This record gives sequence, structure tokens and C-alpha cells, in this order.
Amino acid sequence: MSAAGTVFSCSWLRSGVWLLKPGMQKMSSLHTAARCAARDYYEVLVLGGGAGGISMSARMKRRVGAENVAVVEPSKTHYYQPLWTLVGGGAKQLAASARPMGSVMPSGVKWIRSQVTALDPDKNCVWLENDTRVSYKYLIIALGISLHYEKIKGLPEGFNHPKIGSNYSVQTVEKTWRALQDFKEGNAIFTFPNTPVKCAGAPQKIMYLADAYLRKTGKRSKANIIFNTSLGVIFGVKKYADALLEIIKDRNIAVNYKRNLIEVRADKQEAVFENLDKPGETEVYQYEMLHVTPPMGPPAVLLNSPVSDASGWVDVDKETLQHKKYPNVFGIGDCTNLPTSKTAAAVAAQSGVLDKTISLVMKNKLPVKKYDGYTSCPLVTACNKVILAEFDYNAQPLETFPIDQSKERRTMYHMKADMMPLLYWNALLK
Repeated sequence: MSAAGTVFSCSWLRSGVWLLKPGMQKMSSLHTAARCAARDYYEVLVLGGGAGGISMSARMKRRVGAENVAVVEPSKTHYYQPLWTLVGGGAKQLAASARPMGSVMPSGVKWIRSQVTALDPDKNCVWLENDTRVSYKYLIIALGISLHYEKIKGLPEGFNHPKIGSNYSVQTVEKTWRALQDFKEGNAIFTFPNTPVKCAGAPQKIMYLADAYLRKTGKRSKANIIFNTSLGVIFGVKKYADALLEIIKDRNIAVNYKRNLIEVRADKQEAVFENLDKPGETEVYQYEMLHVTPPMGPPAVLLNSPVSDASGWVDVDKETLQHKKYPNVFGIGDCTNLPTSKTAAAVAAQSGVLDKTISLVMKNKLPVKKYDGYTSCPLVTACNKVILAEFDYNAQPLETFPIDQSKERRTMYHMKADMMPLLYWNALLK
């Protein structure tokens, strides 16, 4: 096997881990819909043109033919968002993370450039902008997760000021790098919100990159690096948490748990945090640099939707990714209520399982492949080192390589920075 093939079979793209123990799920009869007028009906309708949507549309093209698959996605650009950590740290250019949406859309698959406004699974249809109705036989929901900067008082308008950035948005990621370059002395603060987030390791990855940059430029002695997290632990998997705590100690980084950012006074360079252990009690920090990880939540169209749970996430079986109520509806990625980290690695693992699930459902058979919650988080801990965290639903390590992956390694950095983007564009999406 080639080097590229070897890596492809490992880590967040290894099919051997995604497609594990067989299982059975009780199914009810499929809802069926009458065909509407031409182009108003597709055998497989995919909502969302992110990693999950594009990878599944490519798989469904092979299952039912390109002319029978459509993807609803309003954006003209597709981004490989895991690269934004390195963009914010000055190691990569933003342009390297972008491709025209048309270039990643599987050839022959219909790209519907519109926004989903409502889902009606009882009638096997969705509504788009301009009151357009599209029906389906099978629906795959891959709508991702929404950012809510506006839930922090003073944002997003605060990004018009210097000293503040966020690696989670294409509009603000380059501001992180500028804030880091402009740093003189004082507090460099990094935040983690009191909501689910995509890539839970990213809020602290940029912190380690900032530490490395400030050391390289001789400014570290003038910097007080602070990680204010709403969580009660540094990382959800103990093996990797222990390793990160050692790094934090060695690099003299201050961590404050149960602290949630609620306001930014950008004109004064002040960040206000609520102490979650003492509701209503706040603390004000002066900052020289502030990296904001925004609150996140389900896309608005999923709130109070028939396909969603009480919190707004698509309600799917955690092993098969089939909807719990509507057997011809499926979910993948950040928009689902799967109890695992929301990462591109998770999407890669889920896509293999979901492909098998749908193929059996199409044959009126029971799904037998089980998703075990596998996800991966390459924790960038320096300008050239990574801890490759891989784990399952039970927060237990599920590692690829016969080495201690809790150790910082240069080889893993190159996998993160150089190999994974290539595999994403040339393998996962196809």
C-alpha cells in the first residue's frame, strides 16, 4: 500500500474502525411519497453541502445514479474548516481551506442553490426559499451547526476592533492571526462556551500555537496566557487530558474552569465571564488578545422540527444514524444528537456506517453496521507537534497506531497540516 493509502486507512479515515460490530434495529414501514413534477422529486435528497453532505451525495450517486440525487446548499464556497486552527496561528493561508462548491459537488448530482426553510417528513418533502417544495424517497440531513456570536453581548460588532479574533468563522479567523502578531504585553485569553461545539479541542489548540509564537518572538515573558472554559475538565478523555495538563503546567498557562464568556467590551479590551459555579457572579478581564469560541446550536430550521429532539438536534439512532421515528430519514455530522465530538473525523467515520445503513434500508433489510462513536481530534500543541486523540462513545481511546498517542509528535503534526487536507479533498468528499 502506498504511503497515502496507509494513512487513508488510518486515523479519521480508516474504514476498519468506522464499520465495526453488527447489530439489528427494529424498523417500521417506510413512508412513501408520490412523485411530483419533474425536478420536484429525488430518490435521495441531501440537505447541506458540508463534509457530511458532499461525502454522502457521492456515495448515493453510486447507489442510485447521479440524476436521482440532489443536494440543497446555498453557499458558493466549500471550506475545510479544520485548517482554520492553523490559519489563526499563522501556519496556513485561508485560501488553502477553500474550494468552489461546484468543484466538490459530485458530477451529475443536482445542486439546488437554496436554503431549507422547513421539513415535513410526514409528507416526505422539504420547503425551500420562494415556497419551493421538493419531495424525496430518502432524506439525509447534514446541515451542520450554527454559530451564535450574537449571544455574547458586544458581538459580533466587537470584531470591528483590533485585538480580537475567532478561528470558527471565515470572517474572523484572519483577525486571530493579526491579534497575535500585534500582541505586546498583557493577557492573552482563550474561551470555551457553555454549549456543544464543533471540534472541542480547537479552542485550546490556538492557545498552544499562540504560546509557541510568543516564545519565538521573545514576547512570552510579557504574556499571561489564560484559558477560560465553561467545562469542568480540560478534555473529555482522561488519557489525553492528563497529557494536556502536563503541557499546560510546563508552559505556565492559567486555566479557569466553569467560566463562560457573556460579554465583550471591545472598545475597552475587556471580557466579562460568568462563574458557572456561582450563577450571576461575573469577572472582568482586561485583554491584549482575545480568541472567542462562540456559542453554537442547531440550525434554525431544525428548532421545533418534527425530525429534531427537544434541543433541536436531528434525532437519530446512535449506531445506525437512521432517524428514530422516520425510517427513510437519516442524519450525519454536527446537526445530529449523536453523543460524540462534532468533528470532520466523526463525519468520516459516520459516512461509512450510514452508507451501509441506507443501502440495506433500500433493500428493505435491517441495518447491521454500528457506529461506535469513533472520532479524532488532532490536538495541535505547538507549531510543529500534535497529540492525536482518538476515542469512542465511552470516551475511551480508540487509537490507530501502535504508539502512545498521548505524546506530542512531529509526525502527527504533518499528518494534521499536510496529509489530512489532501485526503479530505481527494478521498473523503469523493
